[in-house]
Amino acid sequence: MTTPTRQARLFWLAGLAIFAAVAGLELAMGREPICRCGSIRLWHGQVMSAENSQHIADWYTPSHIVHGLLFYLAGWLLLRRWPLAARALVALLLEACWEVAENTDAVIRHYREATISLDYFGDSVVNSLSDMGAMLLGFLLASRLPVWAAVVLGLGLEVLAAAVIRDNLALNVLMLLHPVAWVKAWQAGA
Repeated sequence: MTTPTRQARLFWLAGLAIFAAVAGLELAMGREPICRCGSIRLWHGQVMSAENSQHIADWYTPSHIVHGLLFYLAGWLLLRRWPLAARALVALLLEACWEVAENTDAVIRHYREATISLDYFGDSVVNSLSDMGAMLLGFLLASRLPVWAAVVLGLGLEVLAAAVIRDNLALNVLMLLHPVAWVKAWQAGA
């Protein structure tokens, strides 16, 4: 039987292993470790830019926080008896799978064809790992906040991103799964 301290250490090691695996896979896929510009910025706010999704945080970071809020909800609904750390690991594994899939040539090509992201060439490894960290932040917030506050936070982040960049998690999913012409036109400012 494992003690709580040993169990916590195992969860931490498993989480670090997931981060390392994503970094290794993305490097093997040919992803850039950092922005080709040669720097790592905490924030890059210009969406229509070759540096978007290349730094630590950008206007898509809120969508990864929303991922964490939603993964917490899913874990609470489906894995309620599991320890919080185990549910967080499942969420991290799901986010890791998305980060790797999102950076495949097929998904990148689909983003460029179906959305306004014509300059999107995939995430840098540092951005992918930061996106995973943002998801964990959302998961942690959902585990600590009252339900109403987590809902307000998620909706607020979605509205903020839609207002500033005409994109958010909901629109991103819609445009990836079933592109809508008028949404694409609105996102392009037409």
